[in-house]
Amino acid sequence: MLSIFDQGAFTPCPTPFNLASHVMRHAASQPDKVALSVLRPDGSDDWTYGALEAAIRGTATGLLQAGIAPGQIVLMRLGNTVDFPLAYLGAIAAGIVPVPTSSQLTAPETQKMIDELSPTAILRDPEVACADHPLQIDIAQLTTMRDLSPAEYDMGDPNRMAYVVYTSGTSGKPRAVAHAHRAIWARQMMVDGWYGLTPDDRLCHAGAFNWTYTLGTGLMDPWAIGATALIPEPGTDLGDIPTLLKAHKATIFAAAPGVYRKFLGSPDPLDLPHLRHGLSAGEKLPRELHARWTAATGTALFEAYGMSECSTFISSSPAHPARGEALGQPQPGRKIAILGPDGPVPQGDEGTIAVHKSDPGLMLTYLNAPDETEAKMQGDWFLTGDQGAMAIDGQITYLGRDDDMMNAGGYRVSPVEVEDALAKHPGITQVGAAQVEVKENTFVIAAFYTGPETLDEAELRAYVEANLARYKQPRAFVHLETLPAGGNGKLLRRALPAYFKAS
Repeated sequence: MLSIFDQGAFTPCPTPFNLASHVMRHAASQPDKVALSVLRPDGSDDWTYGALEAAIRGTATGLLQAGIAPGQIVLMRLGNTVDFPLAYLGAIAAGIVPVPTSSQLTAPETQKMIDELSPTAILRDPEVACADHPLQIDIAQLTTMRDLSPAEYDMGDPNRMAYVVYTSGTSGKPRAVAHAHRAIWARQMMVDGWYGLTPDDRLCHAGAFNWTYTLGTGLMDPWAIGATALIPEPGTDLGDIPTLLKAHKATIFAAAPGVYRKFLGSPDPLDLPHLRHGLSAGEKLPRELHARWTAATGTALFEAYGMSECSTFISSSPAHPARGEALGQPQPGRKIAILGPDGPVPQGDEGTIAVHKSDPGLMLTYLNAPDETEAKMQGDWFLTGDQGAMAIDGQITYLGRDDDMMNAGGYRVSPVEVEDALAKHPGITQVGAAQVEVKENTFVIAAFYTGPETLDEAELRAYVEANLARYKQPRAFVHLETLPAGGNGKLLRRALPAYFKAS
């Protein structure tokens, strides 16, 4: 059998359609229910569904009155506050195309985006760096807009562009990924396929308002189902979040693996009586970390795999837990394959994870880069650049990025496999594996790890000999204070070799 998962397409997106209207579809029936609580140690700042929708539609009116027309682009340079999702959904409600960006970007980096996108306006917090632009709408103006009369939702073709996000991709060059309004419709496949989310849930996300993981999983998806979103106030220490989870009766918690690791590193016991389970995405969830979390809390973690071009589409869930080393299976409604050069490979064989072009969550295009868009397609399939293997039951094991794959004596080795083995060592808290050059054209696998102290190399060699095939075993071990990570906490494997050269 070939590695194709196809149990039938998801229900088509209705037309006319607007992403923000879909997110706020329960506001009319439950205007007084709390949609968002911004958590503080001594309480919370609450937004009801009615107040939230009024602010979003008022913002839409204000943006239109500022002279921005439907279909035009606005660059978002806002900080980690509730202003971010209000401006984002306000723009989309009006048919304007927002581009959410990290507040950590420098002015020169934003200049490149401005040159590429030619935005009509910048939505700007003066404290956030940004290159010059003739039309900048600041926080004070955005706040005033919330009280304006509500705009009608700009309904239209669900395939028209709704928003743009930037991703570094495999080349390291930022790409502008254009998504359609239908992307939010496709996210319904995550509700049962990953979240196990119900309208009665109180979902807390550990991330910032201006992180796309938070925007989707932490805010828009709970709102679209009528649940309550919980976000810790800006500046909250990660170590304080477990107390907030208990105090505010969070039933689901979402974060990157590094956050769970931080919680487990605390000497205080984790007391989370209301929590049903946790969600993990952003990087591979080590099995040992999952096991430690379950032992400490009595709850499971459900992992999801995705990318900026299609959000998440492979995941474990309460209904379908991951088996063994697999990360999960394609969400119901998805059409996913594992491809080789000639198409889908036999089940069990390694190949490139691919998404069918018919997926309603797949991006429209890389803006202004048609050749790069075309290069990602293999027939009817969008190539993720990540390697995996599909079992007979559809469960997929993640084997790392194609450009992360290591070559040891002619064998291709996944860094994830090496990392999973070493992550179980009691003296290691985090680990990354990469191929390093020890002399000209001679490469070996190196393991970079953090932990309380530098471990005995002979002991580490004995450990990997007992747990990995010889060709998978690291030949060098480097202890670091911290591993290199991006702004969202994701391990930067491509940065690891530089630490070997400097060690």
